[in-house]
Amino acid sequence: MSNPQNIVQKIISTHLLKGEMKMGHPISVKVDQLLTQDLTGILVGQYIDAVAPEDLYVSKMCFYCDHKVICSSSEDSDDHLYLRTIAEKYGGYYSKPGNGICHFLSCQRFAAPGQILIGSDSHTPTSGALGMLAIGSGGLTVAEIALGMDFRMNMPGVMKIELNGSLQPGVSAKDIALEIMRLVRTDGGRGYILEFAGDGLETLSVSERQTIANMSIETGAFTGIFPSDDKVRKFLRAQEREDEFIEISADEGAEYDRVLSIDLDQLEPLVARPSMPDNVAKVRETELEPCSVFIGSCTNGSYKDIAEAADVLRGHKVSPHVDLTVGPGSRQVLQQLTEDGITEVLLRAGARIIECSCGPCIGIGQVPPHGGNVVRTSNRNFPGRAGVQDANTYLVSPMTAAATAVCGRLTDPREFADQLTFIPEPETAPVDDSAIIPPLTREDRKSVKVFQGPNISDLPERGPMRQVIDANVSLITGDGITTDDIVPSNPDTIKFNANIPVMSGYTFTYLDREFAQRAKDFGHSVIVGGANYGQGSSRESAALLPMFLGVEAVLAKSFARIHKENLINYGILPLEFVNEEDYDRISLGSAIEIQAVAEAIESGDFEIRFPVEGFTIRARLEASPLDKELLMLGGALNYLKARKE
Repeated sequence: MSNPQNIVQKIISTHLLKGEMKMGHPISVKVDQLLTQDLTGILVGQYIDAVAPEDLYVSKMCFYCDHKVICSSSEDSDDHLYLRTIAEKYGGYYSKPGNGICHFLSCQRFAAPGQILIGSDSHTPTSGALGMLAIGSGGLTVAEIALGMDFRMNMPGVMKIELNGSLQPGVSAKDIALEIMRLVRTDGGRGYILEFAGDGLETLSVSERQTIANMSIETGAFTGIFPSDDKVRKFLRAQEREDEFIEISADEGAEYDRVLSIDLDQLEPLVARPSMPDNVAKVRETELEPCSVFIGSCTNGSYKDIAEAADVLRGHKVSPHVDLTVGPGSRQVLQQLTEDGITEVLLRAGARIIECSCGPCIGIGQVPPHGGNVVRTSNRNFPGRAGVQDANTYLVSPMTAAATAVCGRLTDPREFADQLTFIPEPETAPVDDSAIIPPLTREDRKSVKVFQGPNISDLPERGPMRQVIDANVSLITGDGITTDDIVPSNPDTIKFNANIPVMSGYTFTYLDREFAQRAKDFGHSVIVGGANYGQGSSRESAALLPMFLGVEAVLAKSFARIHKENLINYGILPLEFVNEEDYDRISLGSAIEIQAVAEAIESGDFEIRFPVEGFTIRARLEASPLDKELLMLGGALNYLKARKE
């Protein structure tokens, strides 16, 4: 009789291609579905087009337009046309601007229990709400899989999070997610997948599970996953996809690497204060007067989320000192809210309703004034995330956000207890796939010409890894550097996302405005970082742009998983200090030398000389054999081209 398995082990075992299912051991798995979007997807399309396969190597791949839907410049419109023609040329689905956020649409129209989804967006784990192993990754990794490669990772540990009891009125799934952040922190999940269990699951709808799965990535974990149970069956039935349901649950006696328990009965409304999602406090103990409130995002843009917020708003007006904006997660959600009269409640209260998009979550639209305090239901509150560097972002649930909008101060929604009602998951949904363009036949694809606007630069390439690295330290950062710190996301920069020469000038501009020019002047350089370097968004430009500027290695105390993967894909050595005390010995501009690089990559042991200061430090490289090959070749694009030849 086989050993009892948890959900993660069950799915990985049915997709395992190489390796052993022991925590930390390198494995590769077969992937069923891929997703990308208009912020990370241009590079994905360029990699695919550079190899030009006859077919994609997954059953479903969708290119979503959800970040830059306002199209405030022709560059944004060019990007959308490029993605549409790439999808048409190579057999992908294409979701039109305004149709919704990729994670909502994935859950509604594509996600399936028991399958594996890889997406070039860090919040891909949202589809874990349906019992799917959904993992965020870099765009080049997504392109690799589309071109026939397996997905590589170290076998994750599994952290069981038991949710017991039930939520009290005024408390929501967002408060569960924030409680997990408080307990696990932004790096406590590294190396793990969060698997949810407990009797509390019986009370949580798929929409609520989406919120929790969505924020699992904020702990540093690979993803979060729920069982596929009767709640999932009902959700798929409403989406007219019940035939894709399979039941998946952990076997009795399944083992876990860590276990964490949360009593839902004891939870109360929580808030993540600036500037990390784990800086969590109780709403009733936090004083704040915001200038704006946003309800929506891929975390909290569901029908249930917005209907619960409307319950609070009903019969009230938004405070004169607050701007309230609501962004449904998809057109389907918006239509259902409209049919049920909920949009009227929002409008009567004084809310503004925006397109179904990522917008405010990444600083596109609803940018607050300098120094403003904003309350949002999104998932990240890093500096600059709201579109201006000195704004203060607080993360809350939709009910807390609505109560705050009415009162003009951060407010516990339980103050509105007398008008709160239970909002069930809808039993039916207005399914309409007219805004998702399906793949063309192979014959029709032959006549498609890919459109590439003038703002989309050619892919920068790097030659093979140099065997002797002589470089200078171009930047020293502290702990917790995010990809937002590396590549600012704001209205001024976002349109240049596909223009590498232009975007490179913005690299690290929040931290050090001189970095880009300094790196260019050095020609070859190394970045020194602290702990959890590269956390946050999956945006691979945070690796691509430093590579373009001549960065050959990042020496850090530790790395966030996706960013480390991106560094390897772009031929940048992700080295970790053997002795973290050495971090304090390094100075900006110091010259370094690394001899016999090939041997060091193979062994994983590096000696880094500082010839001027007269000392040597040790660093280690933890990478799979294939990752080491990618580094030697100068990155994954060189590898893909070599395979084609």
